[in-house]
Amino acid sequence: MDRSRKKIPDGVKALATNVARLSRLLTSERGSLPSAYLQDAGLREAYISYFLPPNIRKIGVPLRELSLHPDGLLAKEKLRILDIGSGPGTASLGGMGFFSERDKAPALEFTAVDQVAENLMAAEGLFSAQQKETGANASLTTIRSGIEGVERLFNERFDLIIFSNVLNELFLRDAGRIAKRIIMLNTVLDRLLAEDGSAIIIEPALRETAREMLEVRDGIVGRGYNVYSPCPAGGTCPALANPKDWCHEDVPWDPPELVKEIDALTGLRKDSLKFSYVVFRKDGRSLFDACGNNAFRVVSEPLVSKGKMEFYVCGRSGRRLVTRLDKDSTSGNRAFETLRRGAVVGFERIIDEGKRLRVGKETSVQDITPS
Repeated sequence: MDRSRKKIPDGVKALATNVARLSRLLTSERGSLPSAYLQDAGLREAYISYFLPPNIRKIGVPLRELSLHPDGLLAKEKLRILDIGSGPGTASLGGMGFFSERDKAPALEFTAVDQVAENLMAAEGLFSAQQKETGANASLTTIRSGIEGVERLFNERFDLIIFSNVLNELFLRDAGRIAKRIIMLNTVLDRLLAEDGSAIIIEPALRETAREMLEVRDGIVGRGYNVYSPCPAGGTCPALANPKDWCHEDVPWDPPELVKEIDALTGLRKDSLKFSYVVFRKDGRSLFDACGNNAFRVVSEPLVSKGKMEFYVCGRSGRRLVTRLDKDSTSGNRAFETLRRGAVVGFERIIDEGKRLRVGKETSVQDITPS
């Protein structure tokens, strides 16, 4: 008997079973996902213990990009933040954590809306604990409600409206779900988003959910809103042209020990933050105001084959493959080797070969990801 092997408590084993069950419902068995699945106490515990820790951190990516605009979009004395379909307060907790790390944090007024009473009770407890830990100047109001008709609950407008892992669950079994999601989202933004506000949509990184988010993105852009990030281009999404394409982030993350234990028991992997997102505004402002119109977003992992390295990038000219042959490596283009998914990159003297862009010996490559 191997006495060095760690004995896993029965409680962790039971938790891992529920994590695996919830993971299947959110991925391979999405067609069976109940409308209020976190009413199930086992699934709710699985979400809070395993899915909540990484999901909290995802909101930091779009918030950071908003904070980098030269016009100081988040530099206000007070921010009113609406977390729709909040679950146990995931995005609100992430937002409080993000702002608590900033030197000059605004006063934060969060409103969390969810149809499951137990979710809101958990949100209040988690929020209170984090507020005490961080000392954040933040308040939380919870409202029990479904999402349809949520715009009728308020007579005020919000600086930030967040849908975190919510959109893909709306009208899930309806053949017309994309059109209905566009109408619902457009109505909420028209009635509740401040003129200088931002709406943040975060979705799972699955191809199905990410592509459906891009379809909604195009529908909202068609109704007069602009994409602040991650997209450099403001028109229709070029990724939708190929059924195999979709966009997502993959951010390094060091999971806590409990998450690692559950991964070992279930075969799941939570070693990075994978998600798709889009930020909408009404005023035409874009992250690329700070990066330049000729910047590209890296939308793939590095594609390495014999004698060359490639990436897919997205820019004003659409989604393009950019290639650098190993023989063309120079000190001026060496930054190409260290690019990662989500980076913003600038090229000088790039060679346009029609079907692809090519980094030549004279090409300058700069990682201009705002920081």
